[in-house]
Amino acid sequence: MYNFFAFLDRMKYIRRWSLMRSSRDENIMEHSQQVAVFAHALAVIDTSVFKNQLDVSKTVLYALYHECSEVMTGDLPTPIKYFNQEIHGAYKQLEDRAADKLLAMLPAELTGEFSVCVKADVQSREYKIVKAADKLSAYVKCLEEIKSGNEEFKKAKETIEKELYAKKMPCLEYFLEKFIPGFLLTLDEMEDL
Repeated sequence: MYNFFAFLDRMKYIRRWSLMRSSRDENIMEHSQQVAVFAHALAVIDTSVFKNQLDVSKTVLYALYHECSEVMTGDLPTPIKYFNQEIHGAYKQLEDRAADKLLAMLPAELTGEFSVCVKADVQSREYKIVKAADKLSAYVKCLEEIKSGNEEFKKAKETIEKELYAKKMPCLEYFLEKFIPGFLLTLDEMEDL
C-alpha cells in the first residue's frame, strides 16, 4: 500500500492566508490548480509571443506539485517564512524533507518520474515561470478580496503588485495588461463584452 496520492488529496484541508481575514477561504489544492493554469498561460505567452525556449508541460507539472510538501508542513504565512534568512533556510529544509517523505510513499519504479515534479529544478526558466504564477495567484486573491469589500488585503495587493512588476518578465507583464482587468469585472460585465 502506498499513500502518496492519499496524502496529496489532503491538500484540500490546508488553508492559505491564515493570518488574514478572508471573505472566502482558499486551500492549497485549489491554489495549486490556479497556479498551474496561470503557469501554463505564462509559459504559452513566453514561447508564442516572446519566442523564448522552455518546456510548457514541465512548467505546468512544476506548478501542479509546487505546494505538495505543505500537506506535511502546513502553509507558513509569508511574513514568517521570509522574516530572515535563517527561518527561510530552515523552512526550506523542512519542505525538502517533506518532499522526500512524500516520494518515499511511492513504488520505487515511480519515484524518479514524480521526483522531477515534486523537487523542481529551481534554477530553470520553467520554475521561474511557476514562481511568477504563484505570485500572480496571490495577486488575484487580493483583487478578489478587495472587490468583495475586504480592505484587509489592500497592503498585500500593493506589495505583490510591485513584486510582480519587479520581476521584469515580459510574459507576466503581458498577462497583467491583457488578462487582469477581467478579474475586476462582474459576471454581467464579462458577458457583455
